[in-house]
Amino acid sequence: MFKHVPLIVCLAPVLVFAQSPLAGDWILTEDVYGNPMHQKLTLKVDGTTASGTLGRRAIDGTVSGNRIQFMTRNQEASDAFTGTVSADGMAGTVIHSEPGGQNPRTASWAARRLPAKRAGPPQPHEFVPTTFHRQFSASNPPVLRIWPGDTVHTTTVDAGGADEKGVTRVLGGNPQTGPFYVETAMPGDVLVVRLNRVRLNRDWAISDDGVVGRALDSDFAVKMKDGFKNVRWRLDRQRGVAMPEKPTEHLANFTVPIRPMLGCVAVAPGFGSAAPPTGDSGRFGGNMDFNEIVEGAIVYLPVAQPGALLYVGDGHAAQGDGELNGNALETSMDVEFTVDVISSQPIMTPRVESPTHIMTVGLGGSLEDALRAATASLGQWLEQDYKLTPSEIAMVLGSSVEYTISEVADRSAGVAAKLRKDRLVFK
Repeated sequence: MFKHVPLIVCLAPVLVFAQSPLAGDWILTEDVYGNPMHQKLTLKVDGTTASGTLGRRAIDGTVSGNRIQFMTRNQEASDAFTGTVSADGMAGTVIHSEPGGQNPRTASWAARRLPAKRAGPPQPHEFVPTTFHRQFSASNPPVLRIWPGDTVHTTTVDAGGADEKGVTRVLGGNPQTGPFYVETAMPGDVLVVRLNRVRLNRDWAISDDGVVGRALDSDFAVKMKDGFKNVRWRLDRQRGVAMPEKPTEHLANFTVPIRPMLGCVAVAPGFGSAAPPTGDSGRFGGNMDFNEIVEGAIVYLPVAQPGALLYVGDGHAAQGDGELNGNALETSMDVEFTVDVISSQPIMTPRVESPTHIMTVGLGGSLEDALRAATASLGQWLEQDYKLTPSEIAMVLGSSVEYTISEVADRSAGVAAKLRKDRLVFK
């Protein structure tokens, strides 16, 4: 019997590490004053030496038995992590210090391995929503867990909370379908959302007859003082046009081409951000109201939370640039999308791609701020994907950029910077 005892003692720890080697990608969660901060930890192990990255910061450390320690440093702070490795993951404490070791703060951390790529082909999902959310929040439980390559078919309610049958399902204010948890998506990645289907699923929409204050001068504001009365539109899906149900004399023959779009495509904002209402927008996407987010478009969003937590909603049958009425032709929608993940690529703002253009959506407190954000983001795209120098970027933008005012109705103004794809032939 004594021959078997050493084998049992020696193989136990070896088996644990064979099943869960340290090298690879992890989700590290640090407790910061009671708030979870998630980062992607990529570990490389060479004997007892540990290296890699935590977020965008390099790490260096050591591994000894089931103990690990590593450190990150920059000009502003250093973080010293110590922890224990088990079959379930890693956990320990971190000491955060300012330069010179000043004001040290100790917190707990834990890490779990990112799931391995799922075997087999991408999967289709049919999702029927029963609840809808009015915040782009990481605290809302995922309604479905999906993988890169998967496709989801679902529906949305309109901005007032009514579904395809006209039944009010939730309080208004752009209620969203989701969130959808995308496996392997981590902070620092990009979520890719391909809109395969954005279709009307009822024959009416609601709007009003006002113009938002950001678009009015004083004289026009006086003329519009009695605005913002409800307007109901009839949607003729066979002819592909919309018209007021009770037109005035001058609008008796007025029709608008139907061009279904999603006002909201969003991921959950990152650490330290209060959950914004679904009428708001920002780097996370949100209520962008950009009328190029239509069937066939691809939306790129910077991931800030594990799983990205994707929301869709606020369907419009049609909308002019800027959403001047404060709303569009608001209606419910039938939606199908396919997701993918681009690993470790920082992007400044949401991006949109159509068959003919690449586009960046700048959002800010003023149109000037939004213009700057959109221009810088489009420059970043040309640098990252086309390897252009600053001088080359200036020549391309100066000769070829197009701008659209995408949003003036909400707290954040929006400007979209666009480049035709047929201009992007550089070699």
